[in-house]
Amino acid sequence: MAMSDSIADMLTRIRNAEKAKFGAVNIPASKLKIEIANILKIEGFIKNYKFIKDTKQGILRIYPKYGPGQSKVIFGLERVSKPGRRVYVKSKDIKPVLNGMGIAILSTSNGIMTDKKARGKNIGGEILCNIW
Repeated sequence: MAMSDSIADMLTRIRNAEKAKFGAVNIPASKLKIEIANILKIEGFIKNYKFIKDTKQGILRIYPKYGPGQSKVIFGLERVSKPGRRVYVKSKDIKPVLNGMGIAILSTSNGIMTDKKARGKNIGGEILCNIW
C-alpha cells in the first residue's frame, strides 16, 4: 500500500523509537528525509544518521539521542503541513517554537532549513514540522 505522508511516518517512527528507548530506527530513505535528519543532527536532537544503500530506495538509519538516565531529548514532534492542507508562511510571519526552545523545519526556495535560518535570510516557505 502506498504511503500518503512519508514525513509524518518518519516523525512517528522517531517518536516511537525514542519512547521505547531504541538505539536506532530504520526509515525508508528519500532526499527530503535525509535533509530533515541532517537538520535534526545539527540542532542536537539526534546523535547521528546513516544512509544505507539497498536494491530499492535505500534505508535511513537514525540514532536517537538520550540525556542522562536515558531521558528524552525530543519532547514533541508535530507535523504542521499535511498533504491535504499545506501551510505556507512569509518570513515575517514565522513564529518561534516554544519561544525559541524548539525549531520549525521549513521547505523554502533555497532548500530545507530551520525557522531561524529562514528568518535570517528573510525567506518564507512551507512549514513541514515543529520539534521541541
